[in-house]
Amino acid sequence: MRTYKILGVLLLIVMISCNQNQNDTSKAVQTNSQQKMEIVKKQGIITKVSSKSFEDTYHTLIEIITNNPNLKIIAQLDHQANAASVDLELNPTRVIMFGNPKLGTPLMQNSQITGLDLPQRILIWQDDKDVVHVSYNDPEFLKLRHEIIGKDDVLTIISKALDNLSKGATGA
Repeated sequence: MRTYKILGVLLLIVMISCNQNQNDTSKAVQTNSQQKMEIVKKQGIITKVSSKSFEDTYHTLIEIITNNPNLKIIAQLDHQANAASVDLELNPTRVIMFGNPKLGTPLMQNSQITGLDLPQRILIWQDDKDVVHVSYNDPEFLKLRHEIIGKDDVLTIISKALDNLSKGATGA
């Protein structure tokens, strides 16, 4: 009887040890993973130069979005003011977050992690040479990033809308 107990315990130990998953977290594996995820600077970002001042570009974009019944401004962030609040300097930099749930929701239904990049954002920023820029995520990049499948019609509408908004804001 005692022999059977010992054999049973040994069998249990062998089964448990054979059923273990090994997660290799070595530096070589981490480096390999990082190489697969290599990101190119400015990848997936569309930037246009404005022919207007920073304030005019910003206020024009606000007006265009506000006057579009399909869009709603969710938030506005003033990074320059936030930097100043902790005694740091930053060139004028503001983000307008806005959206249209009729377009964004189908993308999130397809790939829920798309919610990391929605609602849409447009960044208005001024560089050290006082050139004003308008930047936003390219919807085609979001398609690849979030593996969105079968929503090309929605992505085309969003691409055209972002292009029109940025052209209107920049005076292009």
